[in-house]
Amino acid sequence: MDELIDILTAEGKPTGKTALKSEAHKNGWFHATVHIWLFTADEKIVLQKRALTKKVFPGLWDISVAGHIGAGETIINAAKREVFEEIGLQLETKDLIKIGTRIHQISHKNGIIDNEHHHVFMAELKVSISELSIQKEEVDAIQLFELSTLINTKKLENVLLSEFHEYYCSVYNKIHQQIK
Repeated sequence: MDELIDILTAEGKPTGKTALKSEAHKNGWFHATVHIWLFTADEKIVLQKRALTKKVFPGLWDISVAGHIGAGETIINAAKREVFEEIGLQLETKDLIKIGTRIHQISHKNGIIDNEHHHVFMAELKVSISELSIQKEEVDAIQLFELSTLINTKKLENVLLSEFHEYYCSVYNKIHQQIK
């Protein structure tokens, strides 16, 4: 979906400008996204299989939930909205634990230039995964994986991207600390 988003500086400061997501990706303008990693108390991680219609990384088992922050939307509201839209889970602000912000820059073969500030959260999944409902336009499936999948990205085909191994390790460490 092509939504209106706020354009940021490379340092993550608001420019006061907005643009369609497609324009930001075409021109490489910095903007903000949210990543929400859902884990269980028994050391599992929820991964979503990206819909085959996605423009980047179609069919990849990836972050539990991720999405763009809409123009004028707060980071926390975007995180809660994305979780509800993509997997039907209603989270409260207190459920989301911010674990960092990372700059992500990648140019895709299809011309999309992702210059993003990822606001990264974790939250404990306290319901059965069978109670969740996926948004078919965005997600083909959701599944529980062993938490260690985050640090073993080279062992499974089409599960996460090995070039972001350091990022996944940092998420693993934060979740592991939270569980213990």
